[in-house]
Amino acid sequence: MRRKLQSLVFAVLLALATAGVAAAANGGFTPVQPASSNASHTQTAYYIILAFTAAIFVLVESLLVVFIWKYRSGGRARAVEGAQVHGHTRLELIWTAIPVLILAIIAGVVFYELPNVDSAPAAADPVHITVEGHQYYWQFDYPNGARSIGKLVVPSGEVVDLKVISPDVIHSWWIPALGGKVQAIPGRVNHTWFRADKSGTFSGQCAELCGVFHASMLATVAAKPAGSYRAYITQIAPATIGQQEWTGVCATCHGNLGQGGYGPAIANNTLLTQPSALAGILRNGFTGTQGAMPPVGNTWTKGQISALIAYVKKHIYKPAPLGSSSGG
Repeated sequence: MRRKLQSLVFAVLLALATAGVAAAANGGFTPVQPASSNASHTQTAYYIILAFTAAIFVLVESLLVVFIWKYRSGGRARAVEGAQVHGHTRLELIWTAIPVLILAIIAGVVFYELPNVDSAPAAADPVHITVEGHQYYWQFDYPNGARSIGKLVVPSGEVVDLKVISPDVIHSWWIPALGGKVQAIPGRVNHTWFRADKSGTFSGQCAELCGVFHASMLATVAAKPAGSYRAYITQIAPATIGQQEWTGVCATCHGNLGQGGYGPAIANNTLLTQPSALAGILRNGFTGTQGAMPPVGNTWTKGQISALIAYVKKHIYKPAPLGSSSGG
């Protein structure tokens, strides 16, 4: 009875431990549903390899159980050896040839699918967007000169060509539903592409350890109808860039209201009211007793910095109560 109870407890604990994985997309074991043809080709290669590896796993584990049962001691003394099995030439040739054949099939599938992953379909006028990785956010430059932070908006059904760069350390751009990972490397320009089959929002994150806040370097791609895309890059993105910079860059360390987090509390800091000093820190970074801040705005335009300063003055800065120190 005690053994049965232990087995039941173990089964319950195992179910609880795997519940999160089971709740994830596709049980957490396969790629997310593709929303671009290049991601579809990646998924095809994945499932071919999964099929072979799963079959091999089941075969090997089944044979292991069979052999353990067949060649068990059967009541003989420990000092007595069991029946000896000698080589079998035909069997050895078979289990050498089959893995070679499996590897050849996998290689054929991968090399057939790879060109479709890398090469964008012909498009008369693809949308060219620059993806710039920073510690710890993504910045997007659109064809008309507009910028956004954290969220990339694209027209659905159109080929989007991405130029992926970084001014600081190595990052990795990855939106699983829209294709594979592409590294953002300082001093180098990499390219990737996707074509969102339908409107929707697709999530991803930096896939290269890039510093203490790497886990917070998230990204979102919103595929919208062409009219909504044009409205975003001509009206919405320019009008909200200050808010985007605060929520996508500053709040990561300093908290949504400037209350502090990994970085110090700055809501009462008079530095937020000093445009030239704040601009200097954004462009050059800062090292102090409370830690180091990377130069998060070293590629920002004057207009971007002005937008952030206006936003924090209006929405974040709160003068310190009389008699307390506000910093500076």
